[in-house]
Amino acid sequence: VSPTSLSVPLFRFLMERPPPHLPAEVWTHIFGYLSASDKLSTRACCMHFRKLIDHWSLWRGWTAVLTFKNGSYSKRFWNSLRRRKVTSVVVRSPRAKHWRQLSSELPHLSSLVLEQSVMENLGFGKDFPHLERLAIRNSDVVIDVHKRTHLEQLTHLSLCDVTFPIKSSFLPFISHLRNLTSLTCHNSGTSVEPICIMETILSYLPKLKHLSLSSKRACVYVPKRPLNEGISFLSTLELVQYSDHFFPVNTMKKVPHLNSLSVFSGNEHQRMPSLSSHLVFLLSKWLQDLPKLTKLAVTRGPPVRTYVTSIPATVTSLALCSSGLSSEDMSAVSAQLPNLLHLHIDPRPSHLGVNIAQIPELFPKLRSLKLRHERVPEEDFLHLRRLQHLEHLEILDGARSPSHLAQYIFLEIIVLKTMQIDCPKVGCFVPWSAGQILKNWILNYIRCRH
Repeated sequence: VSPTSLSVPLFRFLMERPPPHLPAEVWTHIFGYLSASDKLSTRACCMHFRKLIDHWSLWRGWTAVLTFKNGSYSKRFWNSLRRRKVTSVVVRSPRAKHWRQLSSELPHLSSLVLEQSVMENLGFGKDFPHLERLAIRNSDVVIDVHKRTHLEQLTHLSLCDVTFPIKSSFLPFISHLRNLTSLTCHNSGTSVEPICIMETILSYLPKLKHLSLSSKRACVYVPKRPLNEGISFLSTLELVQYSDHFFPVNTMKKVPHLNSLSVFSGNEHQRMPSLSSHLVFLLSKWLQDLPKLTKLAVTRGPPVRTYVTSIPATVTSLALCSSGLSSEDMSAVSAQLPNLLHLHIDPRPSHLGVNIAQIPELFPKLRSLKLRHERVPEEDFLHLRRLQHLEHLEILDGARSPSHLAQYIFLEIIVLKTMQIDCPKVGCFVPWSAGQILKNWILNYIRCRH
């Protein structure tokens, strides 16, 4: 056991004297305040602590990562996982014998992540009858549609950078998973001519609520029966666009109940005007077909002024992560979305600069705000204190710690709300007594930290 993982007082307490004779329930409650690494360190102190810390209540939501680098795991290891009632596992580069060991030792898994693997089939479904969440990443998978995969109980499926050979039939495999409520498919399929994969997926998965797709690859598949023309009740949709393929213009007509849309584009449209104009056309048409949309995110997209009039007024959460966000763009967004509550703006590689000072006037109802402090004059950044309804302020400047100026602004907002102090004029701080006390407290806090 090392004091680097445990706090020094706790480490000394554990090592200098035997643990007091407390009921197991009391120890379990105490250990519940430890991080996972601290639990593992404390577990190595003695047999008594090992037994107590393996209690399942201390490991809710915990995921075990199995690499099999040194071969198969010991019997004691599997017994420990069973005592903790582990139901979520990440498996990396497993072999056939590792699969057999995993299925025999932890048959009650409900969540499984498979990474860096070559799989000749997905027949392992019969070994995990309680499996509900499956993710496959950076793997090659062969699917035989004539063999049952025993995965019909799945509710969440994620496929990222998964290659399916031509002889495989990905979409027929998906069509059997009719209990899916969430599907993520990024850069998965075969490098061949794409088809309208989204319409096919929606037609076969009536319970689907969340869908995330990239259009770089798709599997060729012509349905043997007509697609279901019914309306999908999809609520969240993420689309990753590429220059070699766009989703159809009528994509959103199938999902009129959608309330969250995220569109991620490549950088090609910034260099090719034809691609940019086509993406503007798609965004405008899609947004016009979504009357119930409440959340919109556009990353690396065209200038917002080119499609802002198509954004439904029902949108209360907006994320714009693209270059060239001008004051005219922000004014246009404000006019279109007067009830905006959540705003995330990140116009890199450019910056907002003095435009930050306009935010309180343009979006007075904001409750959360994400932006960068980089290259913004402090006098302009200070205008954010006028956002009286702000509850969450996030500074996106890399790994640097939040500026003390941002902390001061947010604490001042709290004081104004909790102490109900009215400012005599727009743009001023809280009255000297409360404001100066708060400022002095913050400065003292900073000095103590440094």
